[in-house]
Amino acid sequence: MTSANEITPERAERIMAVAHRLADAARTETLSLFRSPLLRPDNKSTTGFDPVTQADRASERAMRAILAAECPEDGILGEEYGGQSGQSGLTWVLDPIDGTRAFMAGAPSWGVLIGVSDAQGPIYGIVDQPHLDERFEGGFGRAQLISRAGSVPLGARRGVALAQATLMSTYPEVGSPAEHAAFSRVASRARLVRYGLDCYAYALLAAGHVDLVIEAGLQPYDVVAPIAVIRAAGGVVTDWQGGPAHNGGTILAAGSAELHAEALALLKGD
Repeated sequence: MTSANEITPERAERIMAVAHRLADAARTETLSLFRSPLLRPDNKSTTGFDPVTQADRASERAMRAILAAECPEDGILGEEYGGQSGQSGLTWVLDPIDGTRAFMAGAPSWGVLIGVSDAQGPIYGIVDQPHLDERFEGGFGRAQLISRAGSVPLGARRGVALAQATLMSTYPEVGSPAEHAAFSRVASRARLVRYGLDCYAYALLAAGHVDLVIEAGLQPYDVVAPIAVIRAAGGVVTDWQGGPAHNGGTILAAGSAELHAEALALLKGD
């Protein structure tokens, strides 16, 4: 079984090259239907609204096809087609469109999430926004934003207390009533609170524009890639108890350890 500490520089380069191929393939599938009249959303839920589109499915199929050819020994966990076991100790964690509601609305706040985990958790990730041509990458010594303007380093913002912080979450109604109350304790003390950016909020944190992202009700495919990118950029990510967040549930991402501790104490009710 492979862990991050056992990955050679050569293998790391190969993993990163494959990840970029996945992101390129997902761009082709998603952009062909973004803001298109041919988009046909379906509802995966019988009790609410959990949308999926043909772009979600095509994006994941394209990425899985590349992994089947290039990394057949690795496991895969994807939102649309579930889990597939591997023998290498590495798992590719894929969200073919994170923010399907935004995708349906024509808003460029969705993204493609490509993460790699070992037994301990995330070791590498890409958050890709195809429409804006922005690719946030973190892990194996890299922390960079690649765009039309070239490549620039990622770096989470430091030296910001909660009273000066910008906090983001996808929905104002965060989690259960108890979780919403905990979130509100933090939000009431932040300088600015904004909603609705899905995975793009995590990318902005890694780039130093946002200070906190707090969410609940998440799945592993929602968080593995953002965790890797934020950590590579110098940020801190845990669940609301201060433990690992890569299995989903609650997540607290912060630009610095000091800000993380301040927000965590409020979430825990200390």
